[in-house]
Amino acid sequence: MVIANLFPAADGILSLSPTNKTDLMEMLATEAAARVSRSREEILDALLAREKLGSTALGRGVAMPHTRLEGLGTQLAILARLTRPIEFDARDGEPVDLVFLVLWPEEASEGFLPALSNICRVLRNDQLPRQLRRARSAEEALSLLRSADEAGEI
Repeated sequence: MVIANLFPAADGILSLSPTNKTDLMEMLATEAAARVSRSREEILDALLAREKLGSTALGRGVAMPHTRLEGLGTQLAILARLTRPIEFDARDGEPVDLVFLVLWPEEASEGFLPALSNICRVLRNDQLPRQLRRARSAEEALSLLRSADEAGEI
């Protein structure tokens, strides 16, 4: 699955102002619950359980909290740009300000790892994260993701 297909509409791209990692996870769980037929608490518990296995920070100010949920009807991705960077236990010690949340149906596990891999691959290029940070709107950020996809960068 290509990254642009994970974000079917601009409402999957948010500007958030969390004060810390826990606050961010709560905000993401609330946003995700509003889009899928799962409770905020279930999503939050799954995200925090995954995070206990190790930080999902990728480095260079980017994190990708992710989890699989049983009975989830379809995958969901949300891109959150933070108004100010927060500590996220990244290996490189850099605070995070760009977050890709990925929720995936447990029953459709075949697409999960390729989706995560595609996000990681595109973020290796410094240009896209920089462009996403500078995007003036959710629509512009979504357009950047789609352009990267069409250019074969994913």
